[in-house]
Amino acid sequence: MDVVVRTLVDTAPGRDGLVRARVEMPPGSQVEAVAGPGGELWYVIDGAGLLTAGDGPGTPILRDTALWLPPGAGYRLTATAGMLTMDRVTLPAATGIPDDTGVPRLARLADCAVDFTGDRRFRVLFGPGNGCEAATQFVGEIPPGRAPLHSHTYDEVVLVLDGEGVLHAGPVGHPIAPGTCIHLPPGQQHCLENTGHGTLRVLGVFHPGGSPAAKTAAGAG
Repeated sequence: MDVVVRTLVDTAPGRDGLVRARVEMPPGSQVEAVAGPGGELWYVIDGAGLLTAGDGPGTPILRDTALWLPPGAGYRLTATAGMLTMDRVTLPAATGIPDDTGVPRLARLADCAVDFTGDRRFRVLFGPGNGCEAATQFVGEIPPGRAPLHSHTYDEVVLVLDGEGVLHAGPVGHPIAPGTCIHLPPGQQHCLENTGHGTLRVLGVFHPGGSPAAKTAAGAG
């Protein structure tokens, strides 16, 4: 089996925008590449693998591991167990925020602090002051129910990891389920409603970086 890359959303087709893709690597497969000029944020959805950068030893990556690959960072990913399934968000080149370390960084969801916005929990994996100045990557947990409409000042791409619900971002609601990918441009009024009985889990990336708790209520401003 070959490595499969499926583009889920491109916020600016033909231009320099956020591009979200799903990467599936069968056991034993390997990808060797260099991160794009804006850097890349990865997240392991399932399976296990090994990340190698430079001549250093490989680092195991498991489910709920996040990776920040700075612009131009060389890396090698090897799938070691199960189908290594990952989310990849490629950032625009013109971020205006340099990152000259060239060293990939890892964050594990279980090690990240839990923050709250209302009754919703979130954990920031990477963000300004937390390993990545150009963007924010987080996992949010939404209990059953609906929050008020709000907007953000940045581009947001959201991937549903678990649960079911409805996206409210206009006159008609849109059903969402695991694998649903959403692009919310700056200023777009929206909210996610959890219509199930369990937790709705989402993986979000903001560009430029910002806090998931920073929002503007509908009608404000």
